[in-house]
Amino acid sequence: MNDNFNFGSSNHGNILNDIKQIKFRQDFKREFKDLKDFYLTDEQKANLKHATGPKKHLSQFWYLIKNAYFHLTPFRRFFVLLGTILLLIGKTVSVEDNIKFTANDSFFGGVLILFVLILELKDKLIAKSELEEGQKVQRALMPPINPEIEGWDVMLFTRSANDVSGDLVDFLQIDDDRIAITIADVAGKGLSAALLTAKLQATIRAYAEESTKISELAKRTNHVFHRDSLPNLFASMIYMELSSSNNQIKYVNAGHFPPIVINKNGISELPKGEAALGLMENSNYSDVKIELEKDDLFVAYSDGVTESINEYNLFYGKERFLNFLKSNHQLKVIEIGNKLLDEIDLFRGEAKANDDLSFVILKRK
Repeated sequence: MNDNFNFGSSNHGNILNDIKQIKFRQDFKREFKDLKDFYLTDEQKANLKHATGPKKHLSQFWYLIKNAYFHLTPFRRFFVLLGTILLLIGKTVSVEDNIKFTANDSFFGGVLILFVLILELKDKLIAKSELEEGQKVQRALMPPINPEIEGWDVMLFTRSANDVSGDLVDFLQIDDDRIAITIADVAGKGLSAALLTAKLQATIRAYAEESTKISELAKRTNHVFHRDSLPNLFASMIYMELSSSNNQIKYVNAGHFPPIVINKNGISELPKGEAALGLMENSNYSDVKIELEKDDLFVAYSDGVTESINEYNLFYGKERFLNFLKSNHQLKVIEIGNKLLDEIDLFRGEAKANDDLSFVILKRK
């Protein structure tokens, strides 16, 4: 007997193990929600909100079938249509000429549809393999989560919502006394955002060493990003530099959420920055300098933190985030970061991550 069908086998892939791992109610609910999110248009979702009873369920089913069908290539659409017709006819034809042969239309219809499913699965596996390779490259380019900087306690974190990320968190030792940290968020998701993230990282690294003013680095990076990215695409960014010899952080904010500082005076949000990268060809940026005393906390984050959504479509929210920082700022940064991730994951519950999540936490020792 094939191992995959051996119910008594300890093989990882056997059917019994698969059944044990399935949470039918939650898995079906999650998969069906993913189907609706992917296939239904905004107009169709609006129509369903006003429908009730059997009409709503029939309309929803029809939208899903129709939209899925027209996502197929013409060749595959033909085979699905033919297979469906044969399934509905369900007629049996027998031919007898010394050898008996029975052909069932439903069987052939099922084979045709199965053939299309196999082709679709093949495409998915190829795309998945390519995304996994891209994910490996992104991971290789990521900085250490807890880089050692004398006088500073640092945590750098990014987590993608999908296979590849449109968020950037980077760390660069420019020279013996200059350390650069970047957090950025490229608009959009998926492969296009990930490719632009890689380009943004390379551009910043190329200009970091030779730029005497970080505002000049931001201006030059914006010029390249505007020139080379697709129309209407942009990226928010905070680029900061710090030194082990003093307690100063120099940074520039290009359209990103203002950083948060927690000190003995309480919690405050720093001023907003200038335009995001790529929006205008000749944007100007300002150098900002702040000084942190011992145990002061500096936090920069992406919208994946405050805009995490739970299964009831509620946001984690900025107020909840600020309250968390107030309650936990006395901890080490790695403890703060890990506790924040646990709280967001607990809040999100069974809901799928809707955006990349990134943050930078700095504390002056």
